[in-house]
Amino acid sequence: MRILVTGGAGYIGSVVTARLVEEGHRVTVLDDLSTGHADAVHPGARLVRGTVRDRAAEVLAEGHDAVVHFAARSVVSESVARPDRYWDGNVGTSLALLEAMRATGTGRLVFSSTAAVYGEPETVPITEDAPIRPTNPYGATKAAVDAALTEHARLHGTAAVSLRYFNVAGADRGRGERHTVETHLIPTVLSVASGGRASVSVFGDDYPTPDGTCVRDYIHVADLARAHLLALEHARPGGHEILNLGNGAGFSVQRVLDVCREVTGHPIPAVSAARRPGDPAVLVASAERAARVLGWRPERPDLHDIVADAWAFARTAAPSVV
Repeated sequence: MRILVTGGAGYIGSVVTARLVEEGHRVTVLDDLSTGHADAVHPGARLVRGTVRDRAAEVLAEGHDAVVHFAARSVVSESVARPDRYWDGNVGTSLALLEAMRATGTGRLVFSSTAAVYGEPETVPITEDAPIRPTNPYGATKAAVDAALTEHARLHGTAAVSLRYFNVAGADRGRGERHTVETHLIPTVLSVASGGRASVSVFGDDYPTPDGTCVRDYIHVADLARAHLLALEHARPGGHEILNLGNGAGFSVQRVLDVCREVTGHPIPAVSAARRPGDPAVLVASAERAARVLGWRPERPDLHDIVADAWAFARTAAPSVV
């Protein structure tokens, strides 16, 4: 297939792009490089620099079979401080992409959504039938795009799949996390071991969990990339499939710290801090529907392997972006 990957110079997008190229697809990456890195784009893919609003219609007019849509803002705290940026950058951008797809007859889309649309769940693991109750603008904008995809599939016959997941980590094919401002736990902890910071903060140690720290679902980026390729094959005209992805069993913040210490051989000092408002004790997604529909299950669910791959990448990345 000829595939457009929006945000393909970012962490997950670059890994998916590499997998697509290796599978023999013709891939164009559209990225404005505001948070992505040109050197992360597989050399077998074509890179077009620009925004979805400015360039998507032009690129899709060349003839594409499908789109994998990663381009979005994704920092929860920023979404709370500047919700306008997120409604414009996530929802507005996605609506512009859908219109470009309609105008050019591009009929297949895989969307990088988020399990943050569920907010604070009533039960865990979280299934796709759980109520949509996002607790921040980031999650709300992703839920809005999912709703738009359902309507677009109904009205225009688009074949769409949304993949919802929580925390992605690890590295694959020499590609890992390189955020200028890092907010994810594993690379933040590893940055202490690599000398990027003095300590890591643990927000709350009195949760109703076995060790008192929050429990979160983690998925290896290689497993996530494989799910996107399977979703491309599965998408059916006129349908919008929504699938959760995850390990099915979470890891506590303390467990992540312990494993990072084991992998790096560094003591990694941790400082106890107050709970963050709205942080649930446990967030774990059920991936049973993805197993039934896509035949997908995580092949690299072990936290030690996830951290080891992330650490191997961190030691080769520039210090300023670890």
